[in-house]
Amino acid sequence: MLSKFYVKEHVTQALKEDIGFGDITTENLAGENDYLKGELNTRSEGVLCGCDVFKTVYETLSDNVKIKFYFKDGDKIKKGDKIADIEGSAKDLLMGERVSLNYIQRMSGIATETRKYQDVIAPYKAKIVDTRKTTPNFRAFEKYSVKIGGGALHRFNLADCAMIKDNHIRLAGSITAAVKKLRENISHAHKIEVECDTFEQVKEALECRADIIMLDNMPVDTMKKAVEYINHRAIVEASGNVNLQTVNSIASTGVDIISSSAIVAKAPTLDIALDM
Repeated sequence: MLSKFYVKEHVTQALKEDIGFGDITTENLAGENDYLKGELNTRSEGVLCGCDVFKTVYETLSDNVKIKFYFKDGDKIKKGDKIADIEGSAKDLLMGERVSLNYIQRMSGIATETRKYQDVIAPYKAKIVDTRKTTPNFRAFEKYSVKIGGGALHRFNLADCAMIKDNHIRLAGSITAAVKKLRENISHAHKIEVECDTFEQVKEALECRADIIMLDNMPVDTMKKAVEYINHRAIVEASGNVNLQTVNSIASTGVDIISSSAIVAKAPTLDIALDM
């Protein structure tokens, strides 16, 4: 999912941003022959994610940095675990430290948060999925992290799926009119999703043969009623007010998908350190 060329380009830009015209601290303290060994350690429990990205940071800086990982993406790690050994030129290790940690900490944090949600709804068929509320220019990494954490993925961008939301309904005049116009203009390969706030809208969306019906901010009992009414004639997604306290009851209604921005937007970074 994360192509090497995409990661390399992204990492290169991140290094340019951080190093600028040079690391004035490291370059004036470290000699050409100074060598360091270090350990990548975790100070908290979670799900590891971003090993290849971490490695790409150092591969971009130098051919002479050696990294040996003891865990892989998707593995559970606990406080005190040594994730990897790293050694190489002092200049290279120090210049890449912050950028490499930024990637692996952020990605592991998202994977960890996603796993929490998916574990809570494990007894049910529902899958937790992300939204488009992502960090600009970091979406691919965040979506990869959701996948590693055991979640599923919503649309990647606006070209991926036609989603009719409340403002689109106002623009078109009705759900029926919006679906009709989209079917006349979009590719047969694209699905149409309709965001519904009421049970009456659910009925209209189903009559229009929407592929996906989103139940937005509905009470749990209304969601259950809607799922029974739809009866597998469309994919059912629940959204709105999704958190670790509510997600289990939402999943119990029988929905197929539960979308939440919290697994990305509110995920804390995992406490991982590079100890030289």
